Parts: sequence; C-alpha cells; structure tokens
Amino acid sequence: MQLHFSPSMRSITISSSNGFIDLMKIKVAARHISYRTVFHTILILAFLLPFVFILTAVVTLEGVNKCSSFDCLGRRLGPRLLGRVDDSGRLVRDFYKILNQVNTEEIPAGLKLPDSFNQLVSEMKNNQYDARTFAFMLRAMMENFEREIRESKFSELMNKHFAASSVPKGIHCLSLRLTDEYSSNAHARKQLPPPELLPLLSDNSYHHFILSTDNILAASVVVASAVQSSLKPEKIVFHIITDKKTYAGMHSWFALNPVSPAIVEVKGVHQFDWLTRENVPVLEAVENQNGIRNYYHGNHIAGANLSATTPRTFASKLQARSPKYISLLNHLRIYIPELFPNLDKVVFLDDDVVIQQDLSPLWEIDLGGKVNGAVETCRGEDEWVMSKRFRNYFNFSHPLVAKNLDPEECAWAYGMNIFDLSTWRKTNIRETYHSWLKENLKSNLTMWKLGTLPPALIAFRGHVHPIDPSWHMLGLGYQNKTNLDSVARAAVIHYNGQSKPWLQIGFEHLRPFWTKYVNYSNDFVRNCHILDS
Repeated sequence: MQLHFSPSMRSITISSSNGFIDLMKIKVAARHISYRTVFHTILILAFLLPFVFILTAVVTLEGVNKCSSFDCLGRRLGPRLLGRVDDSGRLVRDFYKILNQVNTEEIPAGLKLPDSFNQLVSEMKNNQYDARTFAFMLRAMMENFEREIRESKFSELMNKHFAASSVPKGIHCLSLRLTDEYSSNAHARKQLPPPELLPLLSDNSYHHFILSTDNILAASVVVASAVQSSLKPEKIVFHIITDKKTYAGMHSWFALNPVSPAIVEVKGVHQFDWLTRENVPVLEAVENQNGIRNYYHGNHIAGANLSATTPRTFASKLQARSPKYISLLNHLRIYIPELFPNLDKVVFLDDDVVIQQDLSPLWEIDLGGKVNGAVETCRGEDEWVMSKRFRNYFNFSHPLVAKNLDPEECAWAYGMNIFDLSTWRKTNIRETYHSWLKENLKSNLTMWKLGTLPPALIAFRGHVHPIDPSWHMLGLGYQNKTNLDSVARAAVIHYNGQSKPWLQIGFEHLRPFWTKYVNYSNDFVRNCHILDS
C-alpha cells in the first residue's frame, strides 16, 4: 500500500502495492486548511487504513484461496466486524456435510493409509490434503482398525476356548502322581469308607451330597469347603462319581487326605451295574456318533461366518461346543435315582462350586411335592447372569420347539440342586430327557446347542421348586464385574463359565474364594506346582 502526494499538495492518493488499483483519493481544497479539518481527516484515516490493509491482503491472496474477494472478505471480516470471532460451529457443520458425503461413497482404490495418527498429521502438513481426502483417509483408517480389533477379539475368544477346554499341566501332574501312588501305596488303596461306616452310605438321616467329576483338585475343594463350612460335619456323606481313568487318582487323594468326621465314597462309572448300554443308549450314541464328535472336537472356525457374527454370539457358541457336554459324567445327574436307589433326598453339586455356609437347612426345605429345588435364573440383581429364559437355550425357529415350549418361561440353574429322589422315581423325567435328546440328535443338534441343561429344562418342567437365590450365586466363571460383597454372602458360589479358578484365565479377584480351600501344604499339590505364577 502506498501514499502519493501531488506536487501542489492538493491531493493524496492511496493505492495498492502493485500500482494498478487506486483505492482512495483525497482532494484538498485550494483554500487554507484549518486545524480542525486536518484533525478530522487524520481520524478518518486512522479508521480506514486498517480496513484498507486487510482488503489489500485479501486481494493479494485471492488466487491462493480460489474464491471471490468479496466472498473471502465476507467470511473473514464479517464475524470480526460483528464481534463474532469463533466460527467453529460453521466449520463443524461443513465437516459433517463432507463426512456424510464420504460415508455414502466408495473409498478410492489405492488409497495409502498412514500407520498412526502422528503419521496422518505429518502427511496432512506435507501433502496439504483437502477436507474430502482427509475424510476418506479417516474413514478407511477407522474401518481398518475396527476390522483388526474384531479379528483380535475372535482370536482371543478362540484362545480362551482352548484354554478352558484343556487340562492344566499341574492338574494333569496331580492325577498322574496320585494314580501312580494308588498302584504303589497300600494306604492309597484302602477302602472308602471303612467297612464299619458302609451302612451310613444309605442312611437317610445323614446329609448326602453327590458330585460327578474327573477333576481331583476341584473335587477336593468342593468337599473341603462343604466340611469346613458345616455346623455338623459328622452328618455329611459325599458320594463322588468319576470316570475309569481318574478313579485310581481320585481314590488315592481321599484315602490319603481324609476329611473326618465327614464320610467320602469314591466310585467309578464302571462300578455301577445299572449303567449299561441298555439303560443309557442315547448317551452311547452321543459319545460315539462321528458327526457329534466332530461338532464338539472339530474345527470351530471352519464354515463360520464371522462377519455376520458378534463376538458375544461367537463366545456362546464356543461354550456350547465344549467337549464336556458329550461326557457321560455330565449326563449322570439324570440317573441319580437309579444310581442311589436307597436315598430319598440329596444335594447335587457341580465341581466348580465352593460352599461357604452350612447347607444342612437345605434338607429342611419343603419342595411341595416337586422334584428339583433350584435357583431360577430369570430374575435377580445381576442382569447379565440372571436373565436366562427358554429363549436363551432353544431354537424357537424349530417347529417342535415352537410347538411345545414357551420362550418366556423362566430357566433354572444346575450346580446346586436339592433332589427329592422318592418323588422323582414316580415321574417320567428320565424318559422325557431321553426322548428330547433323541429328537435333537435327529435334527442334527438344531433344537439346542448347549449341553445337558436344555433337555433337563424340558424334562423337569412342572417339577421345579424355586429356592432363594442366596443359596446359589452364579456367573463367577464369566462375569468379571461380580460384586465381591454378594460373593462373600452367598451360601454356594458357582464358577460356571470358561474362567475356572484353577485355570490361568480365571479372574484374579475371584480366585481367592476358591484357593482358600486348596491344601497347598500337600506334597502332591506342592510338587505339581498347582497354580504357580
């Protein structure tokens, strides 16, 4: 910007620096100029010169910004002249518009994506990307990150499934060492219980617990916690059922580690005369049919459309394909009345529970002519755990399921159940269980996927008596946010789910409730480095 004075000092011209535009010309009259006029002129110039300077800058930069000088001037000076300095709202709206446009278009082929946010900022500075290119890069990066996170989540779920299905080295060591001890140590082979106590195994004045498992360490915790929490341990009788390969090791543990004054009986499935092929034909088919074995033991990824599956759904499907669900030990609970014909009332326990209170009051509960005293799982404070209805277990698109079952019917939990065996023997529960198992096998497992609970939900319909939820707290094997105060107050806590307390994937803050009953002073436990970090 330049000022030009005429030789006669009668005019002043203000022009741009390139000399082509005369912005303002002030003519001075020939007559004598008063001081008042000069003062007013200076005031006017003081007001106009900043405006002229800005206008000159806008004109100079007009080619760079590729917009009309009036448009640029209006956008840049208007808010300032009106006192509105912050135009972020307009910028945000413009960017939203660009994002919406980019979201409906295909990402350009060959678009090279930066590996980090810092690299993105660096490329933006160096290449001077416009807003549209930036939006495309942002979208492509987000989609790529989401894809990687999703793949990582599925990999995590698969690894967790394998970890949950495998036998930890320490527990395998314990079983082998105890089995070897059975063959070499006469004390490990002593009769359980001693001959003089055998009549108590069928004495209904005692509190009889039934536990079916092939996990020696887990069985030891269940028994130890029940005995230590009981007000009358001398009235406790444990009936432990295990498979043939684990029998020697299980017998050795309880022979060498008695829990007096409680009584423990260990029996293998091969020692029950009633368990014949004629009595359990469906279960033999479940274990031997190749298609079923492939479903539980085969490739869990092959044929799965992961792009259309949520991680939560995938996790539930993996849990449903746990090999334990085709184990005879898992189905034995439906045969308890036949396996223990002299008992009238028992409490059935899973091997992943811990007893924290005296359970003798359970035998005093009046089941009102029902067979199964159980905690219902369709209501409770924990909406994640206690929200199970029939729709969560059955495929209601199957016509037989839709015809016979109600999706809103409340489910109940296995793991701590009071069974009135006298009443049970008068029902057709076992026959109903077998019938629905056969139908599910015929339909290629399309009626339900998850183990022994679904057919039991059907077989025990009309035979369940709800008990107070405080007796049996569920979800410690999959609910990381379990309330610790509630855990401490519960009579029985159940680590149902993949994160068992004896596994490395178990929740650290929930593990102490279980490990407090592990006998770490035992030579076998110590030498096998159980749960060593």
